Amino acid sequence: MAIFSTSDDSKEALTRKEFEQVFDAYYEAIRNYLYYKCSDAELSEDVAQDTFVKLWETRDRVKKASIKAYLYTISGNLLINQLKRNQLRFRFRNMHEGRSNSENPEYLMQMREFDNKLQEALAKIPDGAREVFLMNRIDDLKYHEIAERLGIGVKAVEKRMSKAIAILREALNKKL
Repeated sequence: MAIFSTSDDSKEALTRKEFEQVFDAYYEAIRNYLYYKCSDAELSEDVAQDTFVKLWETRDRVKKASIKAYLYTISGNLLINQLKRNQLRFRFRNMHEGRSNSENPEYLMQMREFDNKLQEALAKIPDGAREVFLMNRIDDLKYHEIAERLGIGVKAVEKRMSKAIAILREALNKKL
């Protein structure tokens, strides 16, 4: 849908009436385009409105014949910028929250207490079972790899592992 005649290539400023015509003709299409790109109705509305604000601010430099392409370009760029800002805010918020938890004295004290309880519980596990548990959980070895290293069967590894887990579960549940 051409709003202006095709011979109108001048960079003459849009009048208020012409701007209103452009807005009425393209607002919904721009909003839908943005919605299809980001699947966020609120963000689509905001960016579509920002697109027309930008058009109004640059109305004296816009070629009337290419206004549709200009609107889609502006809206796409504004959406990309907004998504990047949102991503940056998200990363900053997560980084800040993670740091505040690890610097919180109460959190640090709870972590020390848990570590002490875990060390005490590990000490209660018999040597063979503790060895299997640590090889699996710390060294990330599979049961068959542990069996090969220790020269025992896979079933023996499974039995030792279940014994270690049962002892840990019981010791930690009592203390928590």
